[in-house]
Amino acid sequence: MIDLYTPGKLALTYDDVQLIPQFSKVLSRSHVFLQTRLTKNFDISLPFIASPMDTVCGFQMAKTMLQLGATGCIHRFMSVDEQCAIVNELTTLSVEPIVAAIGASDSDRMRAERLIHSGVHVILIDVAHGDHINVKNMLRYLNGFSNRDKFDVIAGSIAHIDSARNLCDWGADALRVGIGGGSLCKTRIQTGHGIPSLTSILECSEVSRNYNVPVIADGGIRTSGDIAKALAFGAESVMLGSMLAGTKESPGPYIEESDGSLWKEYRGSASSATKQAHGMVDKNVEGESTKIRDKGGTKYIIDKLNDGIRSAFSYSGAHNIMEYQKNADYYRVTSAGQVEAKPHLINR
Repeated sequence: MIDLYTPGKLALTYDDVQLIPQFSKVLSRSHVFLQTRLTKNFDISLPFIASPMDTVCGFQMAKTMLQLGATGCIHRFMSVDEQCAIVNELTTLSVEPIVAAIGASDSDRMRAERLIHSGVHVILIDVAHGDHINVKNMLRYLNGFSNRDKFDVIAGSIAHIDSARNLCDWGADALRVGIGGGSLCKTRIQTGHGIPSLTSILECSEVSRNYNVPVIADGGIRTSGDIAKALAFGAESVMLGSMLAGTKESPGPYIEESDGSLWKEYRGSASSATKQAHGMVDKNVEGESTKIRDKGGTKYIIDKLNDGIRSAFSYSGAHNIMEYQKNADYYRVTSAGQVEAKPHLINR
């Protein structure tokens, strides 16, 4: 119950803070080690995950991300046969972890079983509100598998400390944290629910750390600096949607404009465009859709993010994520500080 006489809590997002530079013994950014936990039992060499959106991560994106040392979550807006075929093809690379998304309905139990038999390493329960009875029941179902030790489960999306505790108690191996912060998401506008990203990450990671469960930050990330802040506040990896949309590896055909420029569609999972494209009921719309200009190859983007994160670790005097989170500190900044943080000469 809302208490009229208690001041509202302050919640922070990426532009609200700046990290404090620390004394550093990092002699070269090449000495920074970015390997991290994706889940309890699976690591990735770079802390980046392609989002399970139908305009972000299909076979080509998942393959490229795995080859770069990151990973991608194969979206669920396709038939079970198609999704399992992608998993099967990825297993021929002998890489891990291969990640695929399911929903939380009864029909998704069969999808999960098929994916596990196809060789998937990690199942992501991909729903908008992870602190829900359907997610609890799906985790209970997956935890009953005789080969449960062979695959991990990511659950979410969540935003609050109590939700993190629930999902950990229900047996999740990683938490997807972030509600309403995505570039095409309008959940906070439609429903009034959601918590600014950094506060969500900080609260959820404080709880999940006690369960040895890593946090994946999802939503609102626009720059390598945002990723640096997400990791500093407790995330062990980040999920990327808009940053990877419009690349040659993202699903969907190019759209050529009259001036010769190339674009790709980018749509939120809860948008009308996604629902209509997959024959779903066009209700409960909490996302938008747009076009993204061609960005070229995914490797170029990941290399730039990699460079930015290595620099961030150097500024905090850290050689790895554990040191980085231990050293990290921040100041809240004013709106003037937000303006000062960005190049200002070019805007004159």
